[in-house]
Amino acid sequence: MECSIDFGSKKIKYTLLYTKRKTLGITVNPDMEIVVKAPENSAMELVETKVRKRAPWIIKQQNYFLTFHPKPNDKKYVSGESHYYLGKQYRIEVIEDKQNEVSYKGRYIQVKTKNKSNVKKLLNDWYRVKSKEKFEAIAAPLIEKFKKYNVEPTGLYIQDMKTRWGSCTPQGKIILNPELIKTPKGCIEYVIIHELCHLVHLSHNQKFFDLQAKECPLWERWKTKLEQFG
Repeated sequence: MECSIDFGSKKIKYTLLYTKRKTLGITVNPDMEIVVKAPENSAMELVETKVRKRAPWIIKQQNYFLTFHPKPNDKKYVSGESHYYLGKQYRIEVIEDKQNEVSYKGRYIQVKTKNKSNVKKLLNDWYRVKSKEKFEAIAAPLIEKFKKYNVEPTGLYIQDMKTRWGSCTPQGKIILNPELIKTPKGCIEYVIIHELCHLVHLSHNQKFFDLQAKECPLWERWKTKLEQFG
């Protein structure tokens, strides 16, 4: 059932599930959803008390996952507009041409096309190609490094995601958002390492964060940097 509590000026909405477990558990998913699993016949008053007690932790977890939520793209895709590639700003230059082609020269990303309405698609297709190329190159040594933990992803995939920079499936697939190509290499490494850590520790427990800190000592720096991109 859908429930909520007030915590200060914030309303915390959560899904309550009654199960056969003996203790109450609270999970904050990467999509910001809060799931509370309570023992059968638990009084609602007790559930609300537990959720309110854990509210600071819940908010902290949501703020953490917010890092992995790309900001909406409100670009117009016209000449002179600023776009990012690997953390650096480039001006796009739309050039009327018979053939469709995207390349970057100096501080410009040139988009050649005979139809200006194609600029967005051409640029996004170019980003996707670059994503596959760069992500695989950046991930290769990191994947090799994680073999010491007896884990290895079953594959690296590029997929559009509205609310996440990356994810790791139970089958071991690491999925990365092509929008990540706009961020610095350090941010890309951080997201990949974060997902690789999930192959060792599925949940965001202390062991997970200890491993992430060990393999990416500057993760907080790159997490902060990632928040600036969209």
